[in-house]
This record gives sequence, structure tokens and C-alpha cells, in this order.
Amino acid sequence: MKRTNTAKWIESRGRWQINVQKDGIRKTFTSSKPGRTGQMEANQKADRWLDDGIENGKIKVRQASEKYIEALKISTSQSHWSKYESVFRTHINPYIGSVRVENLTEQHLQSVIDRAYGKGLAKKTLSNLRACMVAFVKFCRKNKYTTLLPESLTIPRDAKVCEKHILQPSDLKTLFSSDTTLYRGKEKFDIFIYAYRFHVLTGLRPGELAGLKWEDIKDGTVHLRRSINVLGETTTGKNQNARRNFSLNIYTSAILEEQKKLLADLGIESEYVFCDKWGEPLSNELYHKHWKSYCEYNNIPPITPYELRHTFVSAVKTLPEGYLKNLVGHSKDMDTYGVYSHEMDGDMNATATLVQDIFKQILAM
Repeated sequence: MKRTNTAKWIESRGRWQINVQKDGIRKTFTSSKPGRTGQMEANQKADRWLDDGIENGKIKVRQASEKYIEALKISTSQSHWSKYESVFRTHINPYIGSVRVENLTEQHLQSVIDRAYGKGLAKKTLSNLRACMVAFVKFCRKNKYTTLLPESLTIPRDAKVCEKHILQPSDLKTLFSSDTTLYRGKEKFDIFIYAYRFHVLTGLRPGELAGLKWEDIKDGTVHLRRSINVLGETTTGKNQNARRNFSLNIYTSAILEEQKKLLADLGIESEYVFCDKWGEPLSNELYHKHWKSYCEYNNIPPITPYELRHTFVSAVKTLPEGYLKNLVGHSKDMDTYGVYSHEMDGDMNATATLVQDIFKQILAM
């Protein structure tokens, strides 16, 4: 629908104002900016409503964010929506929460990123912040609060990148030769030793390790079908690539046999491969705590459980890219792989043999 009039300056109110009508509904749009800039802004607001059907644009970012989080609670896991809720509470609403969504600009959003960058937040955090705001604006467009398309939000080039740490060959040798830890002041066998070893030999995400069940292992193949997040929720994994299969090698097969024997000796019956003493899936907190104690006792530089995954990827980086991405559940940047390339018979076994040979060399050094 085309606008036939233009905004006029209302001296008594100190603003530009335009009245338009659509489908029997009359609306007024204004701008307090002086000069042609204010006239153009008022006209643009009217045009957006006439052409794109903006409704309820006066809702403020803070109110719209609450509606957005409520929508996420219906369609996503708590671990997902709680992160976005925290982002709004910490980084977005304190600065632009009072802005009307119809007045929201890309610069408003960029200023949120720039402010977070000024506080020294890492590149990964800034990327997550941008993703959150882009998804929020999409929600607002669907609800006809705005027509904004934030296409040019940028992350400062020199945003710091959090350095990841990995186990070096000498640390890996320790991991595969020492099975003791310090517990209540005494040297004890670490009942999670096989979890650590399986973790570093497969590159699983911690949640995938926790969610692995005995029924997922058939005929020498591991079928990853679930993950347990930090809140204890069982999900299908981080993304569609997380559901994957891989073949066992002599090392991983031996570790699983040792784990099965350990559970039997301890009298623990569980459907989960790596569990606590009650047979429940291994919680992120408990796993991290025991891993930290094991590292301290064995003089291994402290790294997080997730960095065991980084250790694996670093160790097997000489694998063909297609093998590695399939193994760790990563997507392809160029979707030629995803659309036109498919797993051939024998690929999993070939990958397992290559990984086995790599770790054989590392542990023999």
C-alpha cells in the first residue's frame, strides 16, 4: 500500500508527525529528530506499517524478550533457553531494553556487541551474543513488531580467542599407565579411569560420553543417539551431525571390556557404559571433579573434560578431513560434502584403524 502524504513538523509538540490509514485503521507515526532526518524517519515508520503490516511495534525490547524466552521454553531445552535468558539479562536488556522494537536499529544491536567486546569478552561469547540477537529479531519480525534485518552485525577482528589446552604425548602416556588418584588423602584406584581413556580416544563430547548406553554398541560399532547436558536433560545431541556411528579399534574395545569388568566387580548394574556408583549416568559435575583430582595427583596440566575432545582432534588431525568430520560430528563449511558425499562401505573401519595407528605411535614415544 502506497503512502500519499508526508510527515509535517508540529511546532507545538516539537516533532514530525504523519497520519496514515490502512484497512480502516488510522495510525500516527512521529519523530523528534530535527530537520529532514526526522521527517524521513517518521515517513519510514509509516511506510513499514503500510507495506509490511507492523503491529504492536511499540512493545519494548525487554517485554519482547520475555515473550521470546517463553516461546523458547516451549520449543527448546532448558539448557538452551536459559543461556539466552542470561544473555538478555546480562548484555542486552540493561542497555537497549527500553527501546521500542519498532525503533530498533542494527546500530542498537551492534552497540551491544561493541560494549561486550569492550569488557574483554571472548570471540566465542560475542558470536553467541550476535546469534541470540539475530534469532530474537527474527522472532520479532514473525510477530510483526519490526521489519529489521540485521545482516551486517560484526565481531571485532581482534576479539580475544580463549586458548584451548590439550594433553601432550607425555600426558597421554601417564593417562594410559596410571590408574590411581588421591581420595580422602589416600591413593585409590580411579573408578572413572576408563571413561577418561575412552573419552580421549574417541573425541566424544562430555554429554555424549555420559549418554552412551551398552545397547548403543553393536558388532564393534558405536551408535551415538543421545547426549546428557549439564542440567541432566537427555537430548538427541548438539545438532543433526551429533547422531553418528563409528567403529571400535583394539584400544577402545579393550577399554570397554575393562569397564564392563569393573562394573561387575563393583556390583553396579547400569544401562549406561560410564555411570556413577548408583548406576546413574555420569554427571558433568562429578566427572569434572574426579578428572581434576586425577590430573592433580598425576601431575597432568589441568584441562577441562571438553578439552579431552580437543586433544583427540589435535592427535588425529592428519586424518582425511571427511573421516575426521564424520568421526567427531562436525558439519562441513561447504555443503558439497553434505549433499553429494556419502559414507562408503569400509570408511568407519578405515577410520578406526587410522586412529588406532596414530595413538599407537603416540603411546610408544
